[in-house]
Amino acid sequence: MRLDPQVNAYMDALEHPLKAEVQFLREIIVQAHPKIVERIKWNSPSYYHGVDMAAFNLRAKGFVQLIFVFYKGEMIHDHQGLLQGEWKDRREARFMNMEDILAKKSALEQVVRDWVALVQG
Repeated sequence: MRLDPQVNAYMDALEHPLKAEVQFLREIIVQAHPKIVERIKWNSPSYYHGVDMAAFNLRAKGFVQLIFVFYKGEMIHDHQGLLQGEWKDRREARFMNMEDILAKKSALEQVVRDWVALVQG
């Protein structure tokens, strides 16, 4: 697994009611595509490949929020309905608990793979 040591240190110090869920989501994201890199940006775990892909919003209450960034208005086709919102350059995914993450795991993996394909052109 390619989890970043600095992000591991951040997670060790993190006090969050859904910390285990954040950790599991980290693992899913980095395993979904070998070109995804993890780092701390915007004071939370974030992911990129050439450009920013996604970051956790750990200030959200009652769920884990992951914000995906899209460039030039180009979106992926999320046929499984993971991504929410109507912003011109981003979408969000929400995960309520571990059961919800397991139910959405394949959709998240597909979104990561499709995002990489989109930015690679």
